[in-house]
Amino acid sequence: MELTSTPFLVTLIAVTALAMLAALLLWNRISGPGWVRWPARVLMIGLCQLTAICGVATWINGDYGLYSSWDDLLGTGAGQDAGSMTGPPPGRATFTQDGDGTRTTYFRGSHSKLAGQVTVWTPPEYGAPGTERTRFPVLMLLHGHPGTPRTWMDLGNMPGALDQLVQLGAAHPFIVVIPEIHPGGVNTDCSNTPQRKVADWLAQDVPDLVARQFRTLPAPAGWGLMGVSTGGFCAAKLPLQYPKVFRAGAALDPDPLTGDPQVLADRTLRERNSPMWLVEHAKKADVGLFPATSAQDKDSPPGQLEAFTKAAAGSGVRVKTLVRPEGGHNFQTWIGMYPEALGRLSTQLAPPSAR
Repeated sequence: MELTSTPFLVTLIAVTALAMLAALLLWNRISGPGWVRWPARVLMIGLCQLTAICGVATWINGDYGLYSSWDDLLGTGAGQDAGSMTGPPPGRATFTQDGDGTRTTYFRGSHSKLAGQVTVWTPPEYGAPGTERTRFPVLMLLHGHPGTPRTWMDLGNMPGALDQLVQLGAAHPFIVVIPEIHPGGVNTDCSNTPQRKVADWLAQDVPDLVARQFRTLPAPAGWGLMGVSTGGFCAAKLPLQYPKVFRAGAALDPDPLTGDPQVLADRTLRERNSPMWLVEHAKKADVGLFPATSAQDKDSPPGQLEAFTKAAAGSGVRVKTLVRPEGGHNFQTWIGMYPEALGRLSTQLAPPSAR
């Protein structure tokens, strides 16, 4: 039985109960001299304590995800791969309040078997009187590589910039979700590989967790992404791969839309996970994409946006691009793109609704 399985925990509870019952029934029935009876009684007490401790330890491990398997517990695994990542399962993930109004949790996804941090911010409208039955659209923010969810708050002026646009009537109030895009520190361009199912983490595990704990609009009409750099690449590709989860994506200075050989060495895997290949093979996908860059950004040249727009022609994918005259590959430039990007996403995604 698996270490974290319910049958294993139930078995331990049953064994503990049987050990206690056996101690009660046999306590005065042990025959022989005292030097035989008392060691036998001590062994029975020890067995009761051991089984009880194992049961409690297994229950705690199930809640906190300290060890994910027997190999992980015994130290016999091959290393830190996806299967050895630990964390609470989605049903036991708990969000803790941060000082900036965000809430953060750490959990292990049931689809990807990856574990990572997720930060969530709810707009002021979420807790306003009379909105108890209102559901809100979700904006997932994808950081670059290297980077962490905190990058959006520390450098990206989020969620403050979004809240300002909402107050101006230029964007919807969104529930903001900021996950790790490379759990365990391994960058796969948000793709599923034989070793790490990062696309499943972002498109299944994180949405399942957020929809379970917050009042979100149903997917895909109320779910979109905005990413920068590597996260921009992901924001362009995930709606094409998972149109039943995400309706729209804004890709700010995305990495090469044909894929990066240094990230995915396998040519076929890289091609099939690139926005360029995906949009060429999209079949009337109900998806809106907003790629943006600056004329001075050598890491994300305007030419790739033109090529992407041409590739999307006839696919049904709605593409609107933005090329700013100047700006580098940094948050100073990306913050300047927020009004157009968030405004575009607000036209593609449903507004808050009491349904």
